[in-house]
Amino acid sequence: MPPDEPEGTTTLPAPAQAPPAGHGRYSDVFAVREFRAVFATHALSLLGVIVSEIALSVLVYDLTGSPLMSALTFALGFLPYVVGGTLLAGVADRFPPRRVLVVCDMAQAACVALMVAAGPHIAVLLALRCCVALVSPVFQGTRMATLADILGDGDLFVLGRSLLRIVSQSALLVGFGLGGLLLIAVTPRHALLITVAGFCASAALLRFGTRRRPARTPAGNALVKDSLKGARQLLADRRVRALLLLFWVPPMFAVAPEALAAPYADELAAGSVGLGLLMCALPVGTIAGELYAGSRLRPATRERIALPLVAVTLLPYLGYVLHPGLAPSLLLLLLSGAGSAYTLGLDQWFVRAVPEELRGRAMTLLTAGLMTIQGVGMALAGVVAEFAGVPATVAGAGALGAVCCAVLALEARRTERRDGADHHVTGR
Repeated sequence: MPPDEPEGTTTLPAPAQAPPAGHGRYSDVFAVREFRAVFATHALSLLGVIVSEIALSVLVYDLTGSPLMSALTFALGFLPYVVGGTLLAGVADRFPPRRVLVVCDMAQAACVALMVAAGPHIAVLLALRCCVALVSPVFQGTRMATLADILGDGDLFVLGRSLLRIVSQSALLVGFGLGGLLLIAVTPRHALLITVAGFCASAALLRFGTRRRPARTPAGNALVKDSLKGARQLLADRRVRALLLLFWVPPMFAVAPEALAAPYADELAAGSVGLGLLMCALPVGTIAGELYAGSRLRPATRERIALPLVAVTLLPYLGYVLHPGLAPSLLLLLLSGAGSAYTLGLDQWFVRAVPEELRGRAMTLLTAGLMTIQGVGMALAGVVAEFAGVPATVAGAGALGAVCCAVLALEARRTERRDGADHHVTGR
């Protein structure tokens, strides 16, 4: 818990079923009824998004016969995040969070339903895909901020965030496979209807499974102006800026092996099985690292190892200079993924550093930046690999990424000391 709450803000008391702050367990998080509802809606929304991405890309390919248009459908899932996460971030704080979450779910359901009715109009389908991606960062940022309301801003919040990330990584492992199997049984448009049902079920769970909470800040300036003002305030704070960059920069380099898995599997003559294993190794390592850190390490230990861990998490990629075979490549990816456990320490620092009245905008900005930077990283990896080849590109990403992470870790360490002094002076 932070030493003091921000001056001039009002916080809701922790739910009666939430255990006191301190060293929690994953079972303690699931004991909170509202979290169970949030957890279920996260799984439903995530699977809905994955199924819609697969179904829509297949639908667009069937209509156009163009691999480029099919790939563009996936790319459009990344690009609008930066727009929604900056221009619409104020929504997360100026309206009651439960209302924001339900409206976002229903808006996404409406967009996907319109895709079903859009017929062969490719431009309409892609425009609706952009609308879904525009709403997503607002939904995710509001949900993360609400998680702190439900679980408090101590260790249970960190473990709750960890569980949601584990679900996200697990969905990557099983979602695309299930989506492919689903399209064997039904047409892409019928698969989109299943996505609509998932979003509607998520909205119902949030409406009846979580408490109503007031808005964090009253509506004042115009929405876009308020959103941009909040982003400027957050980025102007040296401590918050350092933490945001620590969330954003490592994934930008970490996605290189995933972006280049197909050509590397081809180089190794590993076939489709090898490609699947290369795509799965990093998420499996991430899940293992998160589960171990969340269940076996105390909060103070997770915070103590966060900066050393972020500085070394990309170093296994240097092994790609040796042009490793399939088994060594999988080991390198598993090790790097396990290093992602540094995020548990960052979660605790970030929720302490951000004033409560900016929490929704901060979480929305964090989500939007994370998704956007991963898209940029994938594109850059592809460009570099055209000239340098896959092994050199991945190794270069590991080397440059490790240097950037080490610099950011030093900055985070310096601002940690400064932030403690500021808390003492300003009451933050």
